[in-house]
Amino acid sequence: MKFFNRYLKPLYFGRRFYWSLVAVIAVFLVAFSWSFLFRIGQLLFLFLVVLVLIDFFILFFHKTGITTKRVLAERFSNGDDNKVTLELQSHYGFKVWLKIIDEIPVQFQRRDFLLRTSLGGLAAENLVYHLRPVERGEYVFHDVNVYVKSPLGLVVRRVCTPHEQMIKVYPSFFTLRQYEIMAWSNNLAEAGSRKIRKIGHSLEFEQIKEYVTGDDIRSINWKATARKGGQLMVNNFMDERSQQVYCIIDKGRVMKMPFEGMTLLDYAINATLILSRVALIKQDKAGLITFSEQIGHFLPADRKAAQMGAVLETLYNQQTKFLETDFEKLYALVRGRITQRSLIVLFTNFESMDGLQRQLPYIRSIARTHLVLVVFFENTELRQLTDAKAMDVEGVYVKTIAEKFIHEKKLIVKELQQHGITCILTAPENLTVNTVNKYLELKARQAI
Repeated sequence: MKFFNRYLKPLYFGRRFYWSLVAVIAVFLVAFSWSFLFRIGQLLFLFLVVLVLIDFFILFFHKTGITTKRVLAERFSNGDDNKVTLELQSHYGFKVWLKIIDEIPVQFQRRDFLLRTSLGGLAAENLVYHLRPVERGEYVFHDVNVYVKSPLGLVVRRVCTPHEQMIKVYPSFFTLRQYEIMAWSNNLAEAGSRKIRKIGHSLEFEQIKEYVTGDDIRSINWKATARKGGQLMVNNFMDERSQQVYCIIDKGRVMKMPFEGMTLLDYAINATLILSRVALIKQDKAGLITFSEQIGHFLPADRKAAQMGAVLETLYNQQTKFLETDFEKLYALVRGRITQRSLIVLFTNFESMDGLQRQLPYIRSIARTHLVLVVFFENTELRQLTDAKAMDVEGVYVKTIAEKFIHEKKLIVKELQQHGITCILTAPENLTVNTVNKYLELKARQAI
């Protein structure tokens, strides 16, 4: 049994072996007509057997032959390209050719994953590839299989390295780091965020600066202007701090819709993570609520050092449900647990006016005591249908229906605005930038 596991189980034959065997068989077949070829066929067959034995010996002489090690980060970022490194070490004294099959997690559904490389004698190499997860949760890597071929190319040896590893996929913290750096440097414009001219005054004085076009003339500091010899100087006030920002995520069936492999819930979670971090950097308090037919998680708004970790752990394993969400329970929770006026960022989705009308009374009730920002999604696939040229009657019908749904989304925006509720209709890929923009705009206008 040990001999079988050591030498026979990992033994395969290369394509060159089968082509050589076909050539030998062809010689034997032709020998039926020319008998002198029979002796040549025997010699060729014997020569092939000797080469196979030599190839077998040089590949299996070393007990290991090839050693591999998979190197992963501590966690993966959902929706981003994550690096995986395979460290290869050859113990052969000659050049070998390798085919590598890494048993990646089943969530990727990659049945054709294959890496090819070659290693010189006693050489080492690091192979790097990237994986893009589109679901949060636990991912398990299994064995690393390396198929080794010598310069003869007749025999192939499989070296299987048991290397089971479990890794957790968190919401997109790669993007979080980018926004975090920009927020600290007040350079969020690089990510698509725009500056909003302030209207009115906050109470916290920051500095005296030179007047530029657009500044409020009521902020002119006449004493500083006199000291500057007539150069107008204005008082500059910093944004209000310690304001509460709650991100509320709808986990109902409306958030199960997929776009580019990720569900709307995943886009909402990534945007929540980044918005919470930007709010904390701006000295505001970040909180979180998830709900569906029942209230899921309630994380009170705070700006303590561990708050970001608590947000990340809460968002890590959230899943959509196929039931309709209960906005009445959400209203009861907000009314009972959030006593201070806050910015409520509600991530949900409405596909029709009927869907909005069922939930509008509860949203309006929340808006009486809080500033509500409703964020819902544009169906980008419908936009592609309307942009395409209709080639037949069926195409005209499909295009008309798509335009009807797009128009209904615009009506939903108008309906919310008529009731004084701020809203964002955005494509999923632009969700983060648009949400951060709106937060900065509301903060600059001191609307909270």
